[in-house]
Amino acid sequence: MKYTPQVDDYVKWKEHEGWIYFKCDECITIELGVCDKVCKSHGASFHKKKHILLVCYSFQWHELEYVKNRRKNNIDEYKSQQYRHRDP
Repeated sequence: MKYTPQVDDYVKWKEHEGWIYFKCDECITIELGVCDKVCKSHGASFHKKKHILLVCYSFQWHELEYVKNRRKNNIDEYKSQQYRHRDP
């Protein structure tokens, strides 16, 4: 069976592994790490973290190994952030 990557799946790809952070028809990004932002000189920011992301293009998806996901039982009920609108 062919694996189709989804946001919030944990995957292995070559020597890397991490959570799928973004998906479109052409590529996904795999989150390799997260760290706090140190620089405060740019004023207030909604984003408090820096994400280290690796791009994997759709022609490489067959190389991905699915490990697990962090979605609840029903993907339609999943909301990744508090107060976020329901995903379409």
